Amino acid sequence: MSLAAPRIALIHATALAMPPIEEAFARLWPQARCMNLLDDSLSVDRAEAGELTESMRQRFIDLALYAKGTGCRGILFTCSAFGPAIEGAGAACGLPTLKPNEAMFEQALDAAACGTGRIGLVATFAASIESMGAELQQMAQRRGQSIESHSLHVPEAMSDLAAGNSAMHHAKVARAVHTLAAAGCEVITLAQFSMAAAQPQAQTGLTVPVLSSPDCAVLALKGRMTHE
Repeated sequence: MSLAAPRIALIHATALAMPPIEEAFARLWPQARCMNLLDDSLSVDRAEAGELTESMRQRFIDLALYAKGTGCRGILFTCSAFGPAIEGAGAACGLPTLKPNEAMFEQALDAAACGTGRIGLVATFAASIESMGAELQQMAQRRGQSIESHSLHVPEAMSDLAAGNSAMHHAKVARAVHTLAAAGCEVITLAQFSMAAAQPQAQTGLTVPVLSSPDCAVLALKGRMTHE
């Protein structure tokens, strides 16, 4: 398999995450050969359980090992509510493995480093907020950086998108972003990959940066694999 055109596994817990990341790869790393693995029961089970169970952790390891067995040279998980499980999967398979929001959070921390440290997080999947907030705080602590994380859930927006009403989804996300900007957040992050298409509308009229994860993730994985 060509090192210049590596096979990358994109592992999803919802089909809504697939178009944004495929579009980002097409623009930013078209040489990569992407394969998609979807287990949409993961997001359902995570929401019902209210926590990340050992069974879910094992399922992530199984998915990563399957991807490795197909010849993939790197893995990008697009499901934002499973950070610890993704870390375990990466350790088990030994491939460059990226959590969905890792690169975006690094950019957010850079943007907040010279100010008050207020970072906003807008999510359409409520179960992701706690784990993502913890991940952001841990990354800040490793950098010796003090931050304030402000989260806002946008109810029904994910259902709007699944029903094909992207205009309603984008409008709701944009309102939430503007609410956090008005509250003094210096940078605002969009938690789910499926929210990426709402970023231009959310950014309109704001001077604070609004970050979405697909572009950040593709560039970070490309950079990591290039230097290994």
